[in-house]
Amino acid sequence: MKELISLFEQHTGKENPLIEPLPSSGSNRRYYRLTLDDVSLIGVYGQSKEENNAFIELAKHFQSRKLNVPKVLKVSKDMHHYIQEDLGDVVLFDAIKAGRNTKVFSHGEKELLHKTIAKLADFQVEGAKDLNLDVCYPQPEFNERSIHWDLNYFKYSFLKTTGMEFQEDLLENDFERMAEKLLEEKTNTFLYRDFQSRNVMLVDDEPYFIDFQGGRKGPVYYDVASFLWQAKANFPDELRYELIDTYIVALNKHYPVDKDYF
Repeated sequence: MKELISLFEQHTGKENPLIEPLPSSGSNRRYYRLTLDDVSLIGVYGQSKEENNAFIELAKHFQSRKLNVPKVLKVSKDMHHYIQEDLGDVVLFDAIKAGRNTKVFSHGEKELLHKTIAKLADFQVEGAKDLNLDVCYPQPEFNERSIHWDLNYFKYSFLKTTGMEFQEDLLENDFERMAEKLLEEKTNTFLYRDFQSRNVMLVDDEPYFIDFQGGRKGPVYYDVASFLWQAKANFPDELRYELIDTYIVALNKHYPVDKDYF
């Protein structure tokens, strides 16, 4: 805590800010809002220096590509603490709560979703340009091992807990085919890997992306599927297809996309 206060004072020249703990959303990072007079910043403590470095360096790179991410303002020497721009409290997940609860999304909620998924395409393509993959943690590129981590998480943390009967050997065959398919297309794009509405902040209804420290080079499909089929999104199929169309149009601005193949 003292380190965050020190970083705040170094950056602002103001002493003794008020400190408010913020929800951590299951992460091992701890977030705090530091405020004094008209200044409000977010302080972060993270146990993993490698993960912290990934976020800090990726944020700098994305800022240089003019992408909507929080600006990192000051970093401690031990790499466990840093302060960043305060984007407020409006999270996309909360902004579409009525639609998630009823599966009937208002015009305003749909607009936010379309705007977000269009910006995802920009983020994936522009974010990969001139990116030093060595800063990505724990892997610089999405590979077969990464895929099986995720698929096995699904198998052991969800499927087996339901008590549902399934043939494990056939499931593993499906996993292998899925891994092959995902790795078929080699594109120079950034894979967010945890793209969901909880990781999108809204500033004056403009989407800003956070928690991208697990990102790496990888296929674009993964993030689209993560966003549209996230467990608590409750998107009806019709809306999913509309959002896919919007995403393809946005991606098509960067390189040709075969809509039928996608």
